[in-house]
Amino acid sequence: MEPSAGDRFLRLLIEHGDDPVLLEATVRAARGRSPLVAALPEEETRRHTRALVRGVLAALEGGGPGADVLAAAERLGSDRARQGVPVEAFLDGFQAGRAHLVRTLVAAGRREGVPDAALLDGVTRIDEITTALVHRMVHAHRVAELETARTMREGRVQMLRQLLHGEAVPVLAPLDPSGAYRCVVSDVSDPAVAARLEAELTAAGPGLCGLVDGRFTALVARLPEPHATSGLLRGDDPPHPPERPEPLLLAAPPARPADVATMYELGRRALRAGADAGLTGMRELADLALLTVTEAEPELGGLLAGALLAGLDPDEPFHRELAETGLAYLDHGGRIGPTAAALHVHDNTVKYRIRRLQELTGRPLLDPSGGAAVSRAAHWWWALNRWLARAAT
Repeated sequence: MEPSAGDRFLRLLIEHGDDPVLLEATVRAARGRSPLVAALPEEETRRHTRALVRGVLAALEGGGPGADVLAAAERLGSDRARQGVPVEAFLDGFQAGRAHLVRTLVAAGRREGVPDAALLDGVTRIDEITTALVHRMVHAHRVAELETARTMREGRVQMLRQLLHGEAVPVLAPLDPSGAYRCVVSDVSDPAVAARLEAELTAAGPGLCGLVDGRFTALVARLPEPHATSGLLRGDDPPHPPERPEPLLLAAPPARPADVATMYELGRRALRAGADAGLTGMRELADLALLTVTEAEPELGGLLAGALLAGLDPDEPFHRELAETGLAYLDHGGRIGPTAAALHVHDNTVKYRIRRLQELTGRPLLDPSGGAAVSRAAHWWWALNRWLARAAT
């Protein structure tokens, strides 16, 4: 009995499906269309091409792609993602191989007298099958790509954590073991805000960011411009006047990756001190040296406050105003004008409050004529800070 046109096309595919010459030509077509596929070992392309050709044949015989051919398509998509071949590049190679295979079958069919209608029907069935395979390949590629990116990021964040905790680990990309990086610590725990901040910090230069000990932390080669992070820190998109306080970030001096653990610990201590003092925005770690040290010894600060400020009553609002004015006066180098501007009061108000503070305590805030002027000013500053902290509780 004479075989039908459809059977003749199927037999044509069966006869050519295992033809090594056709297989090699299909492999060359795929590799020639996509340089990234061509960069892979040739046997890798040959293995996948053989599996897919046999899968298409099985699908034509069985009325559609079965589990085996779908699994082969998923393996191809997954393998290419893990090999770093973008989905567009590997699809270019796949389509080039498919086109060569179809052209070869159509040419062979015409030589053997297979009607054009049968050839068209066969090619249409192949297209339906390969479309289903492409969907599986693309899905598997995307899943593997996300898994690879997540695994890579998790590995990098784990390296960041280990470096900041002082563990001896190999320093891998994107960090350079011999490079110098600024350790940035923050009080940002919101992952969405952390992601925006990471984009801004790494745009300024190479670096590594992540949530360490529950807070956003980074090692970056350079800091962004001072104005660049304000809206990002608040989570504004686009930036607008702040509806909530801007978070605090502290940037340590540059250090090699092997030495950043000390900077991280100092930064965490300074962050706590700065947050208690109500500081916000990007700050240099060194600028908080005195605040960090004094915050670490609250009992000693309390003794100092008791010695210098015994004449003040924490329950008296006016005395708290005096202490706040004295602290601002020290922060502004004993200058009346800047102190008044910072407190939004008149110059004469500052002068009056400083005079009353000195009368109640029995000591001058600043005494340039005396010895140890720097330590005296530091003691006053520490005592006022501690006294105000206690008065607020």
